[in-house]
This record gives sequence, C-alpha cells and structure tokens, in this order.
Amino acid sequence: MSTEPHTNSQPLPAADTTDGSTAVDDGRPVHLLVTLVLVAFLFNTLGRGLTETFAVFVLPVEAALGASRAEITLTYSIYMLVHGIAAPFAGQVIDRLGARLTYGMGLLLLGGGYVLGADATSLTHYYLTVGVMPGLGAAFLGMVVASSLLSRWFTRGIGSMMAVPYAAVGFGVLIGPPVTQWLIETYDWRTAHAALGYASLSLLPLLLVLPLGRITGGSPDWQTTRAATLTAGSVWTVSRAAKTPAFWALFFVYFWTALAAYSVLPQSVAFLVEQDFDPLVAAGALGISGGLSTIGIVGMGWASERFGRLRSVVVSYVISMTGIACLLAIIWVPSLIFVYLFVLCFGLMQGVRGPVIAALVAILYRGGAVGSIFGALSLALGLGAGVGSWLSGLLHDLTHDYVASFGLAITASLFGLITFVASASLRHESLEASPAAPDQAQEIK
Repeated sequence: MSTEPHTNSQPLPAADTTDGSTAVDDGRPVHLLVTLVLVAFLFNTLGRGLTETFAVFVLPVEAALGASRAEITLTYSIYMLVHGIAAPFAGQVIDRLGARLTYGMGLLLLGGGYVLGADATSLTHYYLTVGVMPGLGAAFLGMVVASSLLSRWFTRGIGSMMAVPYAAVGFGVLIGPPVTQWLIETYDWRTAHAALGYASLSLLPLLLVLPLGRITGGSPDWQTTRAATLTAGSVWTVSRAAKTPAFWALFFVYFWTALAAYSVLPQSVAFLVEQDFDPLVAAGALGISGGLSTIGIVGMGWASERFGRLRSVVVSYVISMTGIACLLAIIWVPSLIFVYLFVLCFGLMQGVRGPVIAALVAILYRGGAVGSIFGALSLALGLGAGVGSWLSGLLHDLTHDYVASFGLAITASLFGLITFVASASLRHESLEASPAAPDQAQEIK
C-alpha cells in the first residue's frame, strides 16, 4: 500500500496555535513556511546568481592571465562539474545533518573561493578558487537543499513552490552581472572578486538566528509519512530510484538542458562585446535575461499546474531554441532587435525546466530522500553544463566564431525535448511498476 498522506485540492484554513502564532490546520505555522521559502530564495540567489557573474569576468581575466578562451571558460566547466559531483553529497548532508550546517558550509566555500580568487596569478590558482570552491559552495546553497526542505512542508502545488527558489537564479543574474561590470570598470576585476566573496561571507551570522532546526524537522504529515516508509522499509533511496525509468529520463533531460544553456551563457557577454556592443549593454542583456527568467520560472510553475507539465515543457523548449537562433543571427545582422529577441525568448525560458524536474522528483519519489535523489540527478546538471561551457569555448577557438557553439546549444535543446516527450513516466507523471517498487507506482492527480 502507498504511504502517501491524504491530500485534497482545497486550501487549508488558518488556525491558531497554542503560542499565539498563526498556522494552517495541519500544524504548519505560517511564519515558518514563509521563512522557509525566503531562506530557499535567498541562498539559491547567492549560490547560483553570484557564480553566473563569470561571464562578465571572462575578458578581463583572460587578458590578465594570458589565457585562451577555451582555457578561461574551462574555469566555468570545472565549477559546474564540481557542482554536479558535489550535489549528491549535498543531498546526503541536508538529509542527515540539517540546513544550518549545510548552508554554513556553502557560504564558507563560496565566499572564501571568491576572496582567494582575487589574488589569482595563474590559471591553476583561478581554477581552484573560482572553479572548485564555488562549485562546492553553490551545491550546498542551491536547489538540492531547497528541494529537500520544501518537499518536507508542501504537497499540493509543489510545482509552484519549487519555482520560487529556482526563480532566485534569475534574480541573482539580474543584479550580479551589471553590478560586477560596474565594479570592474570602477576599480578592477580583482576588487570585484573580493567584494563578491566578502558579501557572501557576511551572511554567516544570519544562520545563527534562523529557525533552521525546525525547518529541517518537516511538517507533521511529512514526519508521519517518513516514519511509515522507514518502518515498512519502502523509503525511496537513490539506489532504488535509479532502478526506475523515470530517474534516467529526468537525468538526461537535465543533462541536455544544461548543455544547451551553458553553451550560451558563459560566452554571451564576450560575444556581444566582440560584435561591437558596449560592455555595459552586453552585461545588461545578461542581467535582464536573468530577470526575465524569474518571471518565466514562476510562470512555468503556474502553467505546469494549470496546463500540465508536458505541454508547458514542450512550449518552453521551442521558445528557448528561438532565442538562441536570434543570438546566432546577430553574427550576420548585428542589430539590437535580435539582442532584444534573444533576451526575451532565452531569458524567459532560462531555468524553467529545473522546477519541473524538482517537482517530478517530489511527486514520483514522495516520502523518500528527495534531497539525495535530486542531488544525484543534479550530477547531470554539472556534467551538461561543464561539457557545454568547455565545448562551446573550444569550438570558438577552433572556428574563430560562434556558429558551431550556438548551433550546439540548439541541438542539445532538441535532444532534451525529445527525451522528455519520449518518456512515458514523465508524460504521465507515473512510476511504472518495477522490482524496485512494486507497490509504489502511482498516478498523480
């Protein structure tokens, strides 16, 4: 029998708790739910938004360290690969040790890396401090942790809730690149690096006052479900989830989507500058696209619940490919019109598949170690982003233009779309009966 707690489609009415705080009638304090969503938003903004400023650092660091484009973009590849490799470990840490320790490790690694990167005098130094350390830090601050915590408190409308911290990435990109470009032009790239690092470290005291222990504990319903699955020996683990077709479909959707996005993102500012656009315009385009992604991600959360995840994902891929094609068109027609179209289409769809994947993990593997499972899937994000950013830079060096680089992004998007549509598990949001979970196949209403 399934141990899934009963849910219905009606909103839970508010009720008073004994300490005078407001709570919904299943024992979930409203102030705690709000705090959870804000915490997930804040740290995901920092973990991914800050590291996306890399695109602004490409040209000045390339010149300062005497590196080729492939060599400097390898930094971003290392970051994303480390991020992906560390994600399963981050899932284990949040599931076993809680949010306070996990977020603390993330802030120390991310902030410390950027501070140390300000003194880089060689590519090896830069790879370690801006590639490896932020990769580890971002894994402990990002969606692996957020998805684990949110799945402990929300069941209905999980797609919309997962979209909130995912939207933080766009919010960070909206602010990060323009501010970083201003710091570089006003001071230098080393000062900009140090400033970003110290800004991250300054949030450490906040961890001491947030109710992260209570948040980690989960809602009464989640605690009941978790206890029942543990007693029955039927809790979803990474090894059990990996025996289901849905897991690998999600893995390759994540891989191809990341490869497509990161074939474009690290190169975008340098590309526009080399097409004779002002550096602030180029950085602003990246920032605006990040801001639009916030709207797109929240919109995808709503649309996936209203029209279905399958239809919403198909539309998102088509719009993404259109945006990349507009960026490619700038090579032959360097017009601001194509810049605007790229920013609109690519920006709105940037990251929108992420909350869909996170929601499907929570739906298909309900009651299990969601953080660990999503962390394992996030390895695909790291692999795809690492391969995409490095291969895109290499293709630029080999061809001396961006046709092959951006063509790679369009092809990868198409593969991601095909993978999602071809999977019966993802289309129907249902686990097929298998030896791994004969009694847990479920159709999601």
